[in-house]
Amino acid sequence: MRAHLGDQLVIENAATGAARRDGEIIGLRHDDGTPPYEVRWSDTGEVTLMFPGPDAHIRHPAHEQQEPAGQAGPAATAATRPAGATGPGDIGRRIAVERRRRGLSRVETARRARMAPDYLAYLEERPGDPTLATLIRLADAFGTTVAALRGGGMELAPGQGHALLHPELRDLGKEECRTRLSTHGVGRVAVSAPDGHPEVVPVNYEIVQDTIVFRTASQSVVAKAAGTTVAFEVDHVDEALSRGWSVLAVGTATVVTDPEVVHDLGRNAHTTPWAGGERDMWMSIRPTRLTGRRIALAADE
Repeated sequence: MRAHLGDQLVIENAATGAARRDGEIIGLRHDDGTPPYEVRWSDTGEVTLMFPGPDAHIRHPAHEQQEPAGQAGPAATAATRPAGATGPGDIGRRIAVERRRRGLSRVETARRARMAPDYLAYLEERPGDPTLATLIRLADAFGTTVAALRGGGMELAPGQGHALLHPELRDLGKEECRTRLSTHGVGRVAVSAPDGHPEVVPVNYEIVQDTIVFRTASQSVVAKAAGTTVAFEVDHVDEALSRGWSVLAVGTATVVTDPEVVHDLGRNAHTTPWAGGERDMWMSIRPTRLTGRRIALAADE
């Protein structure tokens, strides 16, 4: 028998097979998920240390499977995955993205969250609905919140939390700015529109030899800014720790016209524009000024 935090331990009536008692597993004594377990019983709310007998089985709410007391964990998990479940759900995708963003392996994440790596792989790769206890452990492992893993606040502007007690605003050097720009992502282009008003447009961008490139529609406000000086900004906000950084690049917006270069850009792009539609005009910005700042604790190195 193997279990994960947040699973349910169900004890059946030997005569009828009906559930006689059940509770949530809130504590593991062994990393491989074998008994004993700390169980919070649903009928009393009490927590006890439990050594399951032959009348007990584990229920995994995340994928609605049951594991009899004498059945091995990982093999049973693979054998009983729901038919037709071929891709991750929203929570699974957020867990995977958060793990990669923090540079953590599945093994290390599972160790921090006190769960089996196979179960973490299941959550990332299959549609599921992890229990609150599982999400709490994962949020703690990532240093974020359960609400963030669930996608809470997606329709709200970032940065709703309180400021740090002793924040410090620090300048970033050019190399660190280039590092934070990375190879691709989503940034914002600030231009002066034909009517004279400023506009800011989010775009999916790539970095090619220190040049910012992105696709846009030929009649877009950004396309009409070709030949003018524009600003390009990327940032990241850490909601859990009230920290963040931003990088600002300034340069001339240029339309990429060389057919061979356009072909190579399209072939090597990491993603297509999220906004969709006909966005086949490539533009470039070679920064003439690159600056950045970050918010951190005054005591941080």
